[in-house]
Amino acid sequence: MKYLIVGLGNIGPEYADTRHNIGFMIADELAKKAAAGFSNLRYGYYTETSIKGRKVHVIKPTTYMNLSGKAVNYWMHELKIPIENVLVIVDDLAIPFGSLRLKPRGSSAGHNGLKSIEALCGGQNYPRLRFGIGDNYPKGRQVDYVLGAFDPEEQAELPALIAKSVEMVESFVTAGLELTMTRFNK
Repeated sequence: MKYLIVGLGNIGPEYADTRHNIGFMIADELAKKAAAGFSNLRYGYYTETSIKGRKVHVIKPTTYMNLSGKAVNYWMHELKIPIENVLVIVDDLAIPFGSLRLKPRGSSAGHNGLKSIEALCGGQNYPRLRFGIGDNYPKGRQVDYVLGAFDPEEQAELPALIAKSVEMVESFVTAGLELTMTRFNK
């Protein structure tokens, strides 16, 4: 069994610790835990590891958020990984900060990274781990909010939330989607 874990984000130091880059942060932690380093390959930073004997490929697309589907489509086909074994880690405005939700499918909910994946990878039927960033911003300031840094209170909670996200990814790989949803979606 092979899996593709996709942490969504934007490349460049100006985006490094922003809400929109939580996918990159979780992918980094997953790699760090496995003592694996990323290589800059086609359309993404790439690394691989194994979790309980299952091969796990991890990418952080270098296409920028709006073109994430290009990287996901390329690596899915390159590695011959079926869409149900692809897990996309994404920031989500629609759920409160600190909430983590694993979903088997769903709409893009206006998220440009998910829209791109939907368009290039055959629709909405792929698992995603939604990391709640909340929607605590003034009307018309959504872009500033998602491309902004986490608040100091949020930053204090990030390490535990990232660790829990990594645990969810590992469970997705070893126990499957349904059991992981039952265990973690509260």
